[in-house]
Parts: sequence; structure tokens; C-alpha cells
Amino acid sequence: MHRDNETVRLEAFSDGVFAIAMTLLVLQIKVPRHEVVALKGLAQSIVALWPSYLAFSTSFITILVIWIHHHWIFKLINRDGHALFYWNGLLLFCVSFIPFPTALLSEYLIHPDARVASTLYSGTFLATSISLFALWRHASLHLLSPSASEQKTDEAVQLTNQYRYAPPLYLLVFILSFFSESWSAGLCLLLALTFAFGGWPDKGNH
Repeated sequence: MHRDNETVRLEAFSDGVFAIAMTLLVLQIKVPRHEVVALKGLAQSIVALWPSYLAFSTSFITILVIWIHHHWIFKLINRDGHALFYWNGLLLFCVSFIPFPTALLSEYLIHPDARVASTLYSGTFLATSISLFALWRHASLHLLSPSASEQKTDEAVQLTNQYRYAPPLYLLVFILSFFSESWSAGLCLLLALTFAFGGWPDKGNH
């Protein structure tokens, strides 16, 4: 019972971090300044904020997918461990950092220094994907019940197969950011949508 309570507390704390990170994202979309509206009009000024919409959408979907998979992982494990807190903390560290590169990309995607912003943005997602894989790797090797049902075992295999592809894909996007900022940002969104719509188990109890 103690272990169950500790796992519930850890997941509840994690949910709070995810919620704060997602809330901070929308604060990066700034209302057009009056002087800009006076020159271009409100409608054009709103359209000109498209880098903010792109960065916000990509980061929001990515964090949402990670949160869903985080919940999925904790439904599969039946106990906690000292190392789980640290692996989970590493993932939360990466997630809580995402609003900063999101704001940077929103501000500098169409700026001469866009490459720096794009590299940090894709690099953050690379680090986040590695930390999620590491969390699952630890959980799958040490925290799954030896007598887990066949359904849970099948889901665990699916998770392992999915998570092993995320870091290499984000590594390619990170490398691409040194050559094309727009393609790198676009592929980050594409990967987020891919994992959002294609990362579900064939059968489950969600």
C-alpha cells in the first residue's frame, strides 16, 4: 500500500508539472502592440504571429502526448523504486524547460538568428524523447509485475517498440535544424501529430 501511495503521489506531482508547462505555453503568444496594429491593421498583425501559433501548437501537442504516455506507463507498473523518482524527475525537467525554447522559436523563427532558436527547440525535444525512453526503459526492466496480464505485456512490448524510434527521429530533426529552420520546425509538428495519432496500443483499457 505504501508503494501504491508513493506512485500515486509521484503521478499527481507529475500531472501538476505537465499542467504548468502547458499553461506557460500560451503566455508566449503576445497580443499585437498598438503601434503595430496602427501600421498594419489588427487582422494582418494577428496573422503575422504565425510563428507563435506554430511553436505553441507543436509544443502543446508534444507535451500532451508525453503526458498521456506518462499516464500509460504508470498504469502498467505496479510498484515504485528510488531510481524511478530520478528518471521521472529528468523527464519533468525537460518538459518544464519546453516553454523557453517555444518562446524563443516564436520570437526568432523569421529572424536572422532563427537557426539558434530552431536548434535549441529541436534539441529540447531530442532530450525529452531520450528521457522518456530512459524512464520507460527503467520501468519496463525493473517495475513491471512478473505476473502481469498478457494484455499488459503486449502493451509493454508496443511501448518499447514505439519509444526506440523517437530519439533517432528527433536526432534527425535536430541535425536538420542546422540547415533549415522552417523544415526542422515543421517536422517537429509532424512528429508530434504522428505520435499523437499513431502511438496507441492495439488493445487497451484506457
